[in-house]
Amino acid sequence: MKHRKFGDANVSEVGLGCWQIGGDQWGDVAESDALEVLRASVEAGVTFLDTADVYGAGRSEELIGHFLKNYPRERFFIASKFGRFPRPGWPSNFEPKTIREHTENSLKRLGIERLDLTQLHCLPMEQLQRAEVWDTVRALKREGKIARFGASVESVAEAEECIKHEDCASLQIIFNIFRQTPETSGLLARCKARGVAIIVRLPLASGLLAGKYTPATTFGPNDHRTINRNGEKFNVGETFAGLGFEKGLETVEKLKPLVPAGYTLPQLALRWCLDHDAVTTIIPGARNRSQARANAAASDLPPLPADAHAQLREFFVSAVKPLVRGPD
Repeated sequence: MKHRKFGDANVSEVGLGCWQIGGDQWGDVAESDALEVLRASVEAGVTFLDTADVYGAGRSEELIGHFLKNYPRERFFIASKFGRFPRPGWPSNFEPKTIREHTENSLKRLGIERLDLTQLHCLPMEQLQRAEVWDTVRALKREGKIARFGASVESVAEAEECIKHEDCASLQIIFNIFRQTPETSGLLARCKARGVAIIVRLPLASGLLAGKYTPATTFGPNDHRTINRNGEKFNVGETFAGLGFEKGLETVEKLKPLVPAGYTLPQLALRWCLDHDAVTTIIPGARNRSQARANAAASDLPPLPADAHAQLREFFVSAVKPLVRGPD
């Protein structure tokens, strides 16, 4: 596993996204399976764990906390998020008192004294523009509750708002072969120039870029791939990159001829993200040991040929971008 700089820290360039192990929006995940995913990831060299208080209403953090008891704390970079927990809900979640309470609760569930990173979790633009929100996380940093802070965002416009704050350490964004706007807009280059770490979520576009789905594939009733295909629950871009399932399957078939020799489709998708030097870490999720190990192995793949990157950019512009729903 290769590592990259995250400010003054070093993190694995392939991390683990722990949304899935919350067990409430990716279908049911047994505790034993969740812990096995964590073990397999760590065995493969993963040190960056990304979660949020809302994943399973705290379950993801609790499982990570249970897992961490068996390892030295300094071995891991633990990132969480606040702002979307169901209680008390919006807009109260954005008040200083609630931000503090949610941060304290995350620390308790994780069993740690300080978060390496806390992130504003897809807050509405009007909240990103409130100085009080940013001043609260600055206070938490001064008090030692968090080491640094950043934001998870849905759009380039929200990202640009966040990096107006010079002490915003990171941005978490949707970035994959089907969602290339963070790069084509110049956002990645601007973040690299300012020293803002980039955390890539959904590098496999909710599993579309694993290339295993068919029109007959179904998902559980509590899976966002069932209940959020058209943005019914949250931003449509979080599910199948905003393409929708049927259009997504058609687009995958058009993409397959562009996979270079020696790569599988998921390897192409993960390696494509890592080839962007502004990217600090990618956080694919996993449901089992084999998925976790395969994701981590992307770090050892050679970079894609330059002509492959050119083809994939043209593919996005001509064949994908006109189909994408949700904010750029």
